[in-house]
Amino acid sequence: MKYDVVVIGGGPSGLMAAIAAGEQGAKVLLLDKGDKLGRKLAISGGGRCNVTNRLPIDEIIKHIPGNGRFLYSAFSVFNNEDIIRFFENLGIQLKEEDHGRMFPTTDKAQSVVDALLKRLDNLHVHIYTNTPVAKCEYKDGRVQGVHLKNGDYIEATCLIIAVGGKSVPQTGSTGDGYAWAKAAGHTITELFPTEVPVTSDEEFIKQKTLQGLSLRDVSLSVLNPKGKTVITHTMDMLFTHFGISGPAVLRCSQFVVKTMKKFNVNRVMVSIDALPQMNVEEIFQHILKVTKEEPKKAIKNILKGFLPERYLLFLLEKNKIDPQVTFANLSHEHIRSFAKDCKQFQFYVNGTLPIEKAFVTGGGVSVKEIHPKEMESKLMQGLFFCGEILDIHGYTGGYNITSALVTGRLAGENAGRKARKI
Repeated sequence: MKYDVVVIGGGPSGLMAAIAAGEQGAKVLLLDKGDKLGRKLAISGGGRCNVTNRLPIDEIIKHIPGNGRFLYSAFSVFNNEDIIRFFENLGIQLKEEDHGRMFPTTDKAQSVVDALLKRLDNLHVHIYTNTPVAKCEYKDGRVQGVHLKNGDYIEATCLIIAVGGKSVPQTGSTGDGYAWAKAAGHTITELFPTEVPVTSDEEFIKQKTLQGLSLRDVSLSVLNPKGKTVITHTMDMLFTHFGISGPAVLRCSQFVVKTMKKFNVNRVMVSIDALPQMNVEEIFQHILKVTKEEPKKAIKNILKGFLPERYLLFLLEKNKIDPQVTFANLSHEHIRSFAKDCKQFQFYVNGTLPIEKAFVTGGGVSVKEIHPKEMESKLMQGLFFCGEILDIHGYTGGYNITSALVTGRLAGENAGRKARKI
């Protein structure tokens, strides 16, 4: 059996690639080892499917710290606004939420998956589910086809590998594609977890002192061993039984991994600024003022609402301040040290949860070996890559899916065109 284009992987990039190749009039086969397509899409955005982000291109690139600049060429051909038009043409109306995130008005990820499947059907794309690939066949610098694990062989003029990375393995992303890329001569850059909770063995974490406590709109920073700030993100965060999690932590996580590796250390410092809108002196003066105004009142009652109660009591205790102490017995030195901790409570973290627990895989097929406007391999004729298998990773918020859909679009279009010419 021979196809113009074989796409391996039924995630966001694979579905988009199969559609784009089909729209070029190519005979397309989509293979997936799972029992249904679009599993990662169906759970994305908390089950609502954050299909893209409407921020300007430069801002989107900034939110893709892992080789985002590689996508400038791709965005010149197909960008986030094109993604929005693409879905609206499929009958999926979208709405914009905070920070430019775009969701279907149905708030149901399945409606997005269903629209893509319907489009594949209209284009007569052949789909084989429960069909794992054993290996890809290459000869004389060209793609030949794929060997399936059931023993079948399928000839292909062009091959698109869209099997994802190693994160969220329950959706089928188990790192299968790296061996196929290596067999074609490609470099796989070191894989690491990104957008993942961070671990710590600090005593207050082990004692679960703050477990379950959420802090809103705090600035979390990762510091290098010289005390210099590597990155800061201002968002919500959460203390857990193993460390810290929540949006700010997920965004900082890759910098924890990179800093530990760069300085060859097994732990790095993070710092929480619980009151980003005030400086230390303003906090100190505020506490001085309110305690003076109510000199007989306990400090924990005076500062009620200043910080979440559990965090307030934790920082008071850390600074040896009795929560019941009144103004007369409160030293300026203690107030100053408490004010400093409000701005920079520092503690060590020692890594992250494993890559299987991450939302996104860092590392992958080196983008230096990929044509940026076509997504075709520079090393193997007829071989294309798209989505998370590439060494491209962004923050959550529609950035990774944008990268997947854009690279999928280009891979499919160019594979379809190429196969039709040959």
